[in-house]
Amino acid sequence: MPATRRRGGKTAATRSTQPTLSFGVKSRVTKPSTAPSTPSEKTKSLEPLATDILEKATETDLSEAEKTPVSATEPSKPHVAELAVRQQARQEIKQPLSAEDKRAIKITKKELQQYWNQLESKSRGPRVHQDGLSVDEKILRHFDLSSQFGPCIGIARLKRWRRAQSLDLNPPMEVLSVLLAQEDTKGQRAYMDELLS
Repeated sequence: MPATRRRGGKTAATRSTQPTLSFGVKSRVTKPSTAPSTPSEKTKSLEPLATDILEKATETDLSEAEKTPVSATEPSKPHVAELAVRQQARQEIKQPLSAEDKRAIKITKKELQQYWNQLESKSRGPRVHQDGLSVDEKILRHFDLSSQFGPCIGIARLKRWRRAQSLDLNPPMEVLSVLLAQEDTKGQRAYMDELLS
């Protein structure tokens, strides 16, 4: 007699008592349906209150919007990140001049142009989208994208330069010269930070 196959300890001759799954019409399972609920007494009493709040909110929003004119090209208030970077830059500028600061102030525009030409000669190809930028802005954007000096998001450029200097990463003195020559703190935010926020 040939050997019978075993499945799970039972022979093929003995059938399992486990019920089989049926995918026919008779075994269809559906979700219990819920009848649409009627508003209760509690929600009925809250409806007038909600409409009053909504009307008052739109009245105050309209009056606020009428008071502050907003142009399509420029937002009325700077971004929160912009304000934080400006505050960092003000704190960095208020510090007394260090030896590096004094050397950086002595760098002329001609030396900055020579520094940029040297960077251009090292690049593989022409830089895209930099036609209308000044040499100062090109130098700062190159500094923003130089990852060896640490992240540029959420930190003022001057603070980033000083942090890199304190970590002996030797950031370019020309960048410090450009940063110290800027009168305002608006240019202290990295270009990548502006794009990402």
